[in-house]
Amino acid sequence: MPNRRLLLVRHCQSSGQRPDNPLTPAGFRQAESLVDFLSDKQVDIVVSSAFRRARQTIEPFAASAGLTVRVDPRLNERRLSDAPIANWQEVLRASFADLDLRAPGGESGREALERGWDCLNELLNGGHVLPLAVTHGNLMSLALSSLDSAFGYSGWESLSNPDVYLLQDSGDDRLTFERLWA
Repeated sequence: MPNRRLLLVRHCQSSGQRPDNPLTPAGFRQAESLVDFLSDKQVDIVVSSAFRRARQTIEPFAASAGLTVRVDPRLNERRLSDAPIANWQEVLRASFADLDLRAPGGESGREALERGWDCLNELLNGGHVLPLAVTHGNLMSLALSSLDSAFGYSGWESLSNPDVYLLQDSGDDRLTFERLWA
């Protein structure tokens, strides 16, 4: 099997958590910095969450590389609950230990991982040179934790906006990851 690789990107700084929230002015500057950072990579396909902040994160790079941003809602952020919850960080922390934990109206970590990995595996196995997927902190950290349980909640806490990880085959059909941007 060829060496499978994928760039997993967390969106730049956002003005809020709703799907339609745009990037902040600082977030737009970060997106421009990503253009320079990614310019020497061999990215040949770009897929993004449907959320506005994710698309806006990668549109400048895609335009400079002559690529189209494909939208895939499987990369959307995990819905922790259908209404704001005061102890959301406690629920999030517990969800790394119990992937079936579900807040009222929310999506379990397992459900989010299943849809996220469906997309990521299609990209990893799609014959691309270097696919790039733009997602969100919770889904990204769940995916990374599924590769290395030590990442967990503390890994989520350490994420930045943006953040870039390289996922690649370790040679024994396991995926490893390396942080490229922080």
